[in-house]
Amino acid sequence: MDGAAAVFVLSLLFIGLDGAPTGKSSNWDIYSFHINSIVTSRYAITVITSRVANRRNESTEIDFHVKIPKTAFISKFRMTIDGQTYDGIVKQKEEAKKQYTAAVTRGQSAGLVSSVGRTLEDFKTSVAVAAHSKVTFELTYEELLQRRLGKYELLINAQPGQIVKDFKIDVKIYEKPGINFLEVKGSLAEKDLANAVTKLRTEKEAWAYFYPTHDQQMQCDGCGETGLNGDLKILYDVNRPLSQGDVVEHGGYFVHFFAPTDLPRIPKNVVFIIDQSGSMHGRKMMQTRDALLRILDDLAEEDYFGLILFDSLVTPWKYELLQATPRNLEMAKAFVRTITDRGATDINAAVLQGVEMINKHPREGSASILILLTDGDPTSGETNQGTIQSNVRNAIGKKFPLYCLGFGFDVNFEFLQKMAKENSGVARRIYQDSDAALQLKGFYEEVATPLLTGVQMNYTGATNLTQTTFSHYYNGSELVVAGHIDDNNIHDFRTDIIAISKHSKVMYSDIKPTKDEKLPAVMSDFENFLKRLWACLTVKQLLEKELMLTGEEKETVKKQVIDLSLKYSFVTPHTSMVVTKPQGEDSHVADKPKEGEKPAIVTTRAWAAAPGVSFRGLQHHFLHHPGFAAPDAGFSMAQLQPAPVPDARLVGTVAMDYMDYDYGHVASRSRALPFPTRTSRMIQRGRGGYGRVFGRGRQNKIRATHVPSLATATIPAEVTGRPQGLPFYFPAAPTVRFLLAADGQAAPLCFDIPAGTSLKLLQDPGSGILINGQLSSMANKGFQKIVIHINAEKYIEFNTSKIILKDGQNTTSYMWTDKDNEHIPTGDSLLLIIRENETDITIATIRVVILLHQRNGEKFLWLAIRKRPLGNASSGLIGKPPVTHEKIHATKLRIHGKEVDASSGSAQDYSIKAAPEVTCMLVNLNVALQGELSDFTVSQL
Repeated sequence: MDGAAAVFVLSLLFIGLDGAPTGKSSNWDIYSFHINSIVTSRYAITVITSRVANRRNESTEIDFHVKIPKTAFISKFRMTIDGQTYDGIVKQKEEAKKQYTAAVTRGQSAGLVSSVGRTLEDFKTSVAVAAHSKVTFELTYEELLQRRLGKYELLINAQPGQIVKDFKIDVKIYEKPGINFLEVKGSLAEKDLANAVTKLRTEKEAWAYFYPTHDQQMQCDGCGETGLNGDLKILYDVNRPLSQGDVVEHGGYFVHFFAPTDLPRIPKNVVFIIDQSGSMHGRKMMQTRDALLRILDDLAEEDYFGLILFDSLVTPWKYELLQATPRNLEMAKAFVRTITDRGATDINAAVLQGVEMINKHPREGSASILILLTDGDPTSGETNQGTIQSNVRNAIGKKFPLYCLGFGFDVNFEFLQKMAKENSGVARRIYQDSDAALQLKGFYEEVATPLLTGVQMNYTGATNLTQTTFSHYYNGSELVVAGHIDDNNIHDFRTDIIAISKHSKVMYSDIKPTKDEKLPAVMSDFENFLKRLWACLTVKQLLEKELMLTGEEKETVKKQVIDLSLKYSFVTPHTSMVVTKPQGEDSHVADKPKEGEKPAIVTTRAWAAAPGVSFRGLQHHFLHHPGFAAPDAGFSMAQLQPAPVPDARLVGTVAMDYMDYDYGHVASRSRALPFPTRTSRMIQRGRGGYGRVFGRGRQNKIRATHVPSLATATIPAEVTGRPQGLPFYFPAAPTVRFLLAADGQAAPLCFDIPAGTSLKLLQDPGSGILINGQLSSMANKGFQKIVIHINAEKYIEFNTSKIILKDGQNTTSYMWTDKDNEHIPTGDSLLLIIRENETDITIATIRVVILLHQRNGEKFLWLAIRKRPLGNASSGLIGKPPVTHEKIHATKLRIHGKEVDASSGSAQDYSIKAAPEVTCMLVNLNVALQGELSDFTVSQL
């Protein structure tokens, strides 16, 4: 097993977020779930329609949660309730945010409802539906399918969250050149579910249907009461009788698909630039070695290659390119097997070394490629990202492409995107999953066979063209250009293509468009599908262009994106869809986040005074004026409530680490407040809890500790010696946020526990099992250690590096990175299974899972309970049955018959590997646990 990471999923959250109504089937019923996708000229329009009935005798909130491809743009959303239709409206992001922020300020639970994943993005919303009423949700998204490795892939995800009586997926494909093959793959087309798939193909049309029966939805692998959860992948390609490509015209717009196959392969010069810094430790390094070994096997003997390793030093395997002969490849493989992680990250020097290596060994009739793999920011040598981009751009000089592969989520992906796009390449994220080596090799295969370089596609009689120049054309890919035909005059329209092949210049001329008269019926709902294809491709390319620009040029391109997105109702990074609801309900805002970026969730919370500091009637407010730094954006000041007394004093003490810049040392001190008059101000800066104090020309850096919440107050003039008074911010001490929900709840509860606390997680008197855990000292980083006591002699200890099984005098350790420890023989009634980033533990009738997560370079554990102890005698943080709650309005809940305060919040659900961000109702710890924190703490693990 590869990189088995033990993580105890503290699953206090029992809502199945990956499938909308999980756990809610008793409240409402999805009686129809249809997905219809029409593909014409590689442009796919997909409509998801879900019809839901509220079976309760009272109004209830119903969710709609689907996943769409990351490459798609949402273009339409509507809800129909009792014959009344509510349409989502696409607005400029700033305008949509105003509506969203206004709702939050009023204390309403408006939420951003989109997040980014590996291949899919979430769309989530909800609406209140009256008793015994129905609602229809309809979401439309559009995408231009991209050809990779000789095929197009239409990805459809389906996870309604319950068994659906009327479940259908219908896909229809129409391609004028003809369809030469059709495949249906994915988890929804495997094993028993394969019988639910039907596929048909004629010369120019193809159909794929997925109609699972009730029994198939119940009995398939991983199915049950929550129904299906998986993907359907429709793969196809088209006939290519003409090497110059296919030009289709409709309604005054054209699209040109260029993918010649009758060309010789161009030998390539490829240099792999591999990050071997310390952050590549363990599984990343192992997967990189594995991928390189496979890639070396695929090099043709006419290729030349180089290997460059880098950390704080740059270490070429050889200083020149070597031909891919069997002997050289075997030596290279031996070298790859010795690669280990170490040091920092000098990206600048490494890439420049790769450029120099290619420039020193030019070969006529070959194509050169640089491939950079890194998992971090530049931390050594030149670290200014703008300077690195400029250095690389000047060195390459548009002579060959640079492809940047970003390993994991901690990498600065935008930096890699800019550097790649400026040098005619692309950036691709490599996800740190079990198939990372296959992802790396799969990317290489896309660029492994260059057929043309310097491709220039010219058009006469056309305007508003998308990108027309391409550095390389690779076998199995496709170049696409779209535009507007002047005056709809096909007769004066002309296409000319010039490119460099292996031996000579090639030209393709006088390619005439064919008019596409036959269109699927669904396309009639749109004014012109080729016009929409052109708009979709234009917006995507403008977004890429914007990434590389600054100043007025950047703003000009941004405006073009916004104008097109609003015209065609595309949800893009610059536009949002306001999900309109019946009057009196909060609107949601659907965003399309950037790769690697999570939507910013604004939460409302009441900030409390720090312990050890007494605020006697202080006026809480946010104060900002010239000379004062604004508080960090991570802290919300909007919810601070004014107190009636404006001139109170600040008294008490706070523990601080005090950095004295004059003497260069750190001392732990306890400072009394108010500060002496000579201390002019302390300004909160950054999320790390740092402030800055100025006095008598000295600059001191202060880090407050043991302060679990943020407070701001005016320090009176007599304290500061200044007439206007000064703001003082106490940085929030770190906490860890937990999710807690029961079946049937509209949203989970969430609450915060101080970081570093040692907790009793589960104690079951019946089996004698005791599980304790110590939280990390860092904010929202989960547990640093979890211990499962099986009996007086036997226990299992989990930390972020290994798993220790102690049985009497015998001790056995397993590393998370061990490959061969899947089923661990333990005897008794204990079953221990180590998988990728998780360990599954079954003891008697109890089953729990421990997950190992990594965020911002820090590892931590999380615990989830998969099967609860029998009876109701168990105790502990996850041993108690979850608290049920009823939402009264946006800031009030009813729990056990009592009204309690709550606010809209968000949290990561670490009980799931992907750790999605979910909205929740933030309540006081005592309310969530129905007890004091001391009831759940332990002195030792």
